[in-house]
Amino acid sequence: MPDSPAGPPSPPVPLAELLAREELGLHRIAGPGQADLLWVHTSEMADPYPYLLGGELLLTAGVQLTDPDTYVARLVQAGAAALGFGVAPVYDTVPAALVEACDRHGLPLLEVPPETRFTAVARAVWRLMAEARHRELRRVTRAQQALATAAARPDPVPAVLRQLAVQLEGRVALLTADGGVLHAAGGRPAPDVQTALARLARVVAPSASSAPSAPSGATGPAPGAAPGAAPAVMPPGAAPPGAGPGRKPSPSSATDTRAGTHLFAYALGGGQGLALVLATPRRDSGDHTVAGIAVVLLSLLTAPHQGADAAGRSAALVRLLLGAAPQDVAPLLGDGDPWTVVHARRADGAPAGPLNAGALGAALGSALSDVDRETVRVLLPGPHETVTPQPGWTLGVSGPAPVSALPDADTQASRALGHAEATRAPLSTHRPGTGGLAALIPPDRAEAHARTLLAPLTEPLAETLRCWLGLHGSWDRTAVALKVHRNTVRQRIARCATLLDSDLDDMDVRTELWFALRRG
Repeated sequence: MPDSPAGPPSPPVPLAELLAREELGLHRIAGPGQADLLWVHTSEMADPYPYLLGGELLLTAGVQLTDPDTYVARLVQAGAAALGFGVAPVYDTVPAALVEACDRHGLPLLEVPPETRFTAVARAVWRLMAEARHRELRRVTRAQQALATAAARPDPVPAVLRQLAVQLEGRVALLTADGGVLHAAGGRPAPDVQTALARLARVVAPSASSAPSAPSGATGPAPGAAPGAAPAVMPPGAAPPGAGPGRKPSPSSATDTRAGTHLFAYALGGGQGLALVLATPRRDSGDHTVAGIAVVLLSLLTAPHQGADAAGRSAALVRLLLGAAPQDVAPLLGDGDPWTVVHARRADGAPAGPLNAGALGAALGSALSDVDRETVRVLLPGPHETVTPQPGWTLGVSGPAPVSALPDADTQASRALGHAEATRAPLSTHRPGTGGLAALIPPDRAEAHARTLLAPLTEPLAETLRCWLGLHGSWDRTAVALKVHRNTVRQRIARCATLLDSDLDDMDVRTELWFALRRG
């Protein structure tokens, strides 16, 4: 099936947990007993394949079920996790042909009794998902507090590694650029696992000009692997690390498995060529987040001493965390100097993590980066002319702004990113009005007129209208920029026309509204 979007921001629900809900009365009557549910979808189409994302529990009453084998085969091809068949009103029992097809294709089949509504099943899945997410957040919060406490100890690097080993219940090690073990914690794994970890570290941190030696205790390549073979995560045909000029950029993280053990490697920031490697007996939800927190702490702890500018920014951050007002710390950041806000998303649509955010910030020349789901925000000292397109990213850049105007610059960068995605450009920069006829009107009068004209509109409607006008009335581009369906854009624009009692096809009306939206 085609690539599907990322799953919901919560752990999947094991099928066994849903079946354990006695009030639903669900029974598995065919297929395997294990599956991970990401969504719940109800469909009575003869072929729901085009509308599935993968990972669904598909609920149906079989209204158009004519060929069970083809139907199940298409569900498996679409990546559905399980099928729930509602008994009554169409069928008194689950068709035997459907049971056989699910067994044959390996798709779990659940019998939904007549008294159980499909909405009750969906509600139960979302409740289980919310509970799992809550458990994950509590675990990550506890781990974050424990790692932060460890980082404050006199020996912070070994302390963080020991705490990370406790949190993930595995082996962790910090490897140098030449493959040596700088610090380690947790039980010592088998020699072949150590060798695989060393090889995996070279994928993410290939700083050395020659292949580094394996960590202490490694005796040779993994079983079944040819001498010098790259780990499983190496892209086919990719040059090995240290192959010289022209080699592909290294990923910031990589994973592998060896004899049932899950292996991870993360490159640390700071340009020291260090890599954090982990070997855990299982891969639980939240492990990547906990490891990412440790990577950030270790990157800060192992980075070279910061200069005066960086020290000033760190001091400003500390004062903010301790309760100082933003205007009081502005002098530490150079209140009169311009700053630029950059919003970025991965061009391939993949979610961005802390490691990606740090790497992008470093490429743009700043250590001040943050990530909120799929959007990375970077704060740059200096004007926006220094920002250049970055491979694999779509960027939106604000205009230069003092510290006191950074919230406005953040809005500018967000809008510029939406414009870049809508126009399929790698970079879009906020361009303020250049004066012209608009400069002839006093700002206070212009803003007052704008507030009066736009008063009937809510903020979402005004933002949709601004984006739609800025993209020359394109429904599709506006939908991409706002990340909504094109029909939603049409409905909002129609609502704007009704509330404003205006003909939005009239160029004079559009011009006045555009002027007001820019001034309001």
